[in-house]
Amino acid sequence: MKFLITTLALLGWTAVLGTIEKPSIILIYADDLGYGDLSCYGAKHIKTPHCDRVAKEGMRFTDAHSPSAVCSPSRYATLTGRYAWRTWMRNWVLLEHMPLLVETERLTLPKMLKSQGYLTGCIGKWHLGWGAKINPDFSKDVSPGPLEIGFDYFFGPAFSHNSSLKLQNFVRNRRIVGLRNGEDIENSAVQKRLARKFEDTAIDLSTEAVSFIRKNRDKPFFLYYPTTNIHFPITPNKRFQGKSDAGRYGDFVVEFDWAVGEVLRTLDELNLAKETLLIVTSDNGGRPDPKGMGGKGHNPNAPLRGTKRQIWEGGHRVPMIVRWPGKVQPSSTTAETVCHTDLMTTLASYFDYPLPSDAAEDGYDILPVLLGRKHKTPLREATVHHSVNGMFALRKGKWKLIEGDTDGDFRPRNTAWKESDKLPKRNPATGKFEPFLYDILDFDQENPVYRLYDLGKDPKESIDLAAKFPDKVNELRKLLNRYRSSGRSTPLPKYKKPK
Repeated sequence: MKFLITTLALLGWTAVLGTIEKPSIILIYADDLGYGDLSCYGAKHIKTPHCDRVAKEGMRFTDAHSPSAVCSPSRYATLTGRYAWRTWMRNWVLLEHMPLLVETERLTLPKMLKSQGYLTGCIGKWHLGWGAKINPDFSKDVSPGPLEIGFDYFFGPAFSHNSSLKLQNFVRNRRIVGLRNGEDIENSAVQKRLARKFEDTAIDLSTEAVSFIRKNRDKPFFLYYPTTNIHFPITPNKRFQGKSDAGRYGDFVVEFDWAVGEVLRTLDELNLAKETLLIVTSDNGGRPDPKGMGGKGHNPNAPLRGTKRQIWEGGHRVPMIVRWPGKVQPSSTTAETVCHTDLMTTLASYFDYPLPSDAAEDGYDILPVLLGRKHKTPLREATVHHSVNGMFALRKGKWKLIEGDTDGDFRPRNTAWKESDKLPKRNPATGKFEPFLYDILDFDQENPVYRLYDLGKDPKESIDLAAKFPDKVNELRKLLNRYRSSGRSTPLPKYKKPK
């Protein structure tokens, strides 16, 4: 069936201007899936027929970027359209005892879609914090969480695939699955009874995702499906072991592809494929695992430099495939530079939703790319990249400016950083100073270190051109500082929210 939304104009009276098709929307958000992990992106030792099918029936992006090189900040930015370094979390990822990162009063992607009549669900890895303050008590219903930022339903592990024993079980909405009233989640016997095998996680999540689609087949829905694959520990289920030519790592990718296939199969069975916008992408670049790759030389981020966590392209350039029958041209490819922060703005544009000025501050409308319309290239003025230790980079056209002289990983940071920058930062959720929160770079450092690369001629970022093009360095440096200090990287919305 066709879901329709009526567009209304408020001019003292209400008039119907037209109708817009309201597709169901599925966002499959892989964990640590690299640019070179899928066969449609060049993988030689791993076959991914289901992702390849999505690419054949849709559009493949060759210059798509996660908002960060690590998990939590990318997820925050994807659901809000706002870079996570604008929050109190300036680097690293959320730890298990940390509070909800997404501000409950903020307009989010699921909230926006709910206003358009969508039923919203999150099934999979959360990793955005729980509760209003540090150390939430999982022995009770815990909130705020997914339901408080716009989801009608949640099922999945609360944090990463490698989280502590007490959270190896799933959370449904606000409560640990199977936890009895009065039980203490810290009790080892309780933990042992509730613990799930890592090897079963992907299958359990797939079963839940398919069930969600079936239950909501007669209404428009938004399914945010953040998988636990390919995050370590590399634990493919027995049914997928030996299915690749890249060891257990490759088998884990095959398992992810199977999960994509289960979604495709379900949509086909229910005759929903033509009415569903499907997006397959990843939260950051891949994490090489030489021991788990079977010695075949598979590079999860090929042909890019760097890995997950780092400021190099391999840290944040990710596979992204979009299928939208009747809208997106099949077997198409685009080199348009895009970021996951663009999703919310793009859907707002499609629904003619009036985004307020304090929402989706870092998202651009890429609907012209998806629909094959003529547009000015590039659509984005520039894109900010961010590493695990808080290092920044700015991409504009073919140019990439890196602020710092390391790879942005766990090693020493920019030599221009002051020792005071490394002091613990006050967590607004608790009022306490915490050792894992650090300030970002000062905007006006006296002697910053910059590197400049021409990605058009040097996609592997091997030749630093900063000394040769000082004017370009200065131009991009000023733009980066403006983005950081202004609170947004996109123009203010052209429309105002109706009164």
